[in-house]
Amino acid sequence: MHRHILRYGCFPLAVILFIFHNLSLTSSAKIVRADTSVPNVSAQSAILLEPTNDIVIYEKNADVRLPMASTTKIMTAIVALEQADPSMMITVSPLAVGIEGSSIYLYTGEQLTLEHLLYALLLESANDAAAAVAIAIAGSIDAFADLMNQKAAEIGLRDTHFTNPHGLDHKDHYTTAADLARLAAYCMNHELFRTIVSTQRISIPLHDAEGARLLLNHNRLLRSFDGTVGLKTGYTKRSGRCLVSAVERNGMMLICVTLNAPDDWDDHRNMFEYGFGLYTSILLQAAQSFEYTLPVIGACSSNVVLTNINDVTVIMPQQHENITLICEAPRWTSGNITKGQQLGQLIWQCNGEIIAFEPLVAKTSIQSKIPKYNIFKRLFLLFSKN
Repeated sequence: MHRHILRYGCFPLAVILFIFHNLSLTSSAKIVRADTSVPNVSAQSAILLEPTNDIVIYEKNADVRLPMASTTKIMTAIVALEQADPSMMITVSPLAVGIEGSSIYLYTGEQLTLEHLLYALLLESANDAAAAVAIAIAGSIDAFADLMNQKAAEIGLRDTHFTNPHGLDHKDHYTTAADLARLAAYCMNHELFRTIVSTQRISIPLHDAEGARLLLNHNRLLRSFDGTVGLKTGYTKRSGRCLVSAVERNGMMLICVTLNAPDDWDDHRNMFEYGFGLYTSILLQAAQSFEYTLPVIGACSSNVVLTNINDVTVIMPQQHENITLICEAPRWTSGNITKGQQLGQLIWQCNGEIIAFEPLVAKTSIQSKIPKYNIFKRLFLLFSKN
């Protein structure tokens, strides 16, 4: 949401001020500490991110480049989803069969949809599925890695580099906790990606539908921690235990990443409890719950009702100041008005800073009493005859 104040031509502005008590304040940079203990984290590198406002709630060596193991497959999946249709039928290349590490034991020539392979990729962390997807979409592992690096640059991941789609160790295959968190935030906006990583178990075909493979999600937080909606585990001897997870409560999502974490499950639980103890999501205004009557001059109706189209929600610390709501609109307007036309806005402020705003639009269309010419054109014609 852009935080700027709109002004409307030369119309004088009528400002209506409402004070709402017992609400929270959003803070773009400074974290307000509640009565919540800072978590003790075993990970070499960690971050807890509120992605909507890009608030880093907790971090530990979050910008240190480290191996990422199978959390790599987060990028593999989003690149595949943006490059191809999920219903695309993939014929398994012999180069994808027998890849070391986690596997669903694909057969050469076996056919599955991209969507089926992405479930295998993200739930069972199947390296053979990652290779099959990469080869089918880009022609080779190296070519697909190029696509992954292009996407990393597009998202703004400055400390991430991929050499493969599965995460097996390579000296030039690395990321940071901060980059992984922002990648996860990007991916969670994709509906199918989010559906897949939140799925606990599913069956996909085995060897051209001769049987079925049961896939179980390795992310145990889905089964044991309230509000978990994803994401991905990872492990190699070189990387240690890696985990990316996302939890949503009361309309607010937090994303947690740990790299080389001996006690990753507890690390994530502790960081999430810490984050949800500090921040909350506040509904400032429900959709179409605000109305302002604006006088209209020279039209078939004497006024038009303005309202807000969307819910207005902000993320803010639990400890806060009061929030002020300002309705900003012209004293009057004239001429034709189209339903949905913006004629004002609501602005929420705290301590003199704008924390949210929402356009006010006309609920109905109104016709001018002069349908063919506006006032200025009528005056021009009148004087031109003289």
